[in-house]
Amino acid sequence: MGERLHLEIVTRHRRVLEAEVDEVRLPGVMGELGILPGHTQLLTALAIGRVAYTSDGREYKLVVRDGFAEIQPDKVTVLAREARLLEEIDREQELSERDQANEELKTVDFDDFESVSGRLRSAEAALEVLGKA
Repeated sequence: MGERLHLEIVTRHRRVLEAEVDEVRLPGVMGELGILPGHTQLLTALAIGRVAYTSDGREYKLVVRDGFAEIQPDKVTVLAREARLLEEIDREQELSERDQANEELKTVDFDDFESVSGRLRSAEAALEVLGKA
């Protein structure tokens, strides 16, 4: 398969990643999306979760928190609220955030539920990327 995808992941603060890849998996709001070269054009909302991509037979992972992905036959552009590479994730901090959010969910009021739930999902996604929970 000689074709590749140009993957770019950006937030409003920085360009997190730019790479030529063979495959991309994204956390769509309706489930995981698998993207290969030649994919039909698509604009989709992203959820909190893991982005995985393969390049030269090796898989890489990072975490995104909400955003959008524009998919073209030869390019995937991710515009995320937050994106963190594997080396930017602190395991102890994520464990602490997960535990704190779990405790807050026991007593959170309706107005704050989405925020606390998002923090929990973000910590869990980061721990999944690290491969440790």
